[in-house]
Amino acid sequence: MLNSKVLFALVALVSFASATPVRRSAAATATPVKRSAAATAIPVKRSAAATATPIKRSAAATATPIGRSADASPSVEVCTGSLSPANGCVTIPVVSDECVDLNGGLSFLNKEISNALVPDGFICTFFEDFGCIASGTGNSGSDSEVILQGGSWDFFEVPGLSGTEDFNDLTSSFTCSPL
Repeated sequence: MLNSKVLFALVALVSFASATPVRRSAAATATPVKRSAAATAIPVKRSAAATATPIKRSAAATATPIGRSADASPSVEVCTGSLSPANGCVTIPVVSDECVDLNGGLSFLNKEISNALVPDGFICTFFEDFGCIASGTGNSGSDSEVILQGGSWDFFEVPGLSGTEDFNDLTSSFTCSPL
């Protein structure tokens, strides 16, 4: 009996072979060969155990497409000023566990973030150094990172590893991941 991987490979090979057109020159065209009785295929009888039985699926087992929400890609909103009213705010898409360094096109945010809006269901860590590296105590004497869950945050008072921290204008990188 064939296992599912072998069967899949066989079906893929047959599908590929039947989909690929073969070009033959006149010289390569074969003349039909007459087969002897010994060379013809003999039909194989299968036992009842070897025949396939169709699987009946319940209504619960059928796949139902799930529609995507308009906000399929969550994002963090960071501001150099206030969140409400928005002042100097930028929306940055969240890619799970990817470090976002505030350099290049985001360099104007480096050491300038005062507020952030973290999407619900996510946790974001803001770092004082580039590369999302926590170096313990930063230059300001406070912790070099703060970890924030979904919601809006004023960086003048955020929960740090050593208690409430003033992390205003300290962020150089951040990373987010789903809870």
